Amino acid sequence: MLLEMFKTFFKVGAFTIGGGYAMLPIIQEEVVDKKNWVEEDEFLDAIAISQSAPGAIAVNISIYIGYKLKGVMGSLVCTLGTVLPSFLIILSIATVFFQFRSNPIIEKMFLGIRPAVVALIASAVYKLAKASKFGYFKLLISLLAAFAIIFLSISPIYLILCGGIGAIIYYKNKEKQK
Repeated sequence: MLLEMFKTFFKVGAFTIGGGYAMLPIIQEEVVDKKNWVEEDEFLDAIAISQSAPGAIAVNISIYIGYKLKGVMGSLVCTLGTVLPSFLIILSIATVFFQFRSNPIIEKMFLGIRPAVVALIASAVYKLAKASKFGYFKLLISLLAAFAIIFLSISPIYLILCGGIGAIIYYKNKEKQK
């Protein structure tokens, strides 16, 4: 099982361009749809936890899923599988990049990759929003939060804290009403 976990996360790490959020749909496909290691609702919870923890979201999710499946050893194996491909690729690129950094073909290649990365992130946002089954009120809150981050330059940390405190107050009041 540990080898299967390593291979799965190595594949995710090796074949996803764009990092963290671009990896989410691929991780979801592997661990939820194909392997059935976690349920979709639990995967959404893992994303929420991973976003609130320091570090890269893909690494945090690999830690969470690895721990759920095989404890500390599972976390280590999944994390190594996630970060090792990037480390090896960056190490390889760095050894030859300085020789070709001003090559116009290489520059254009990187410019061409950018739209694909944006599309991967947009795909992840769409899939997460769809799976979250937002009502209109939660969708409005999400749009207002995005507006506050983009146009008012409010730190996402403050919005996460406000959302957490607001949810605690909301659900405590809801319990009292029952």
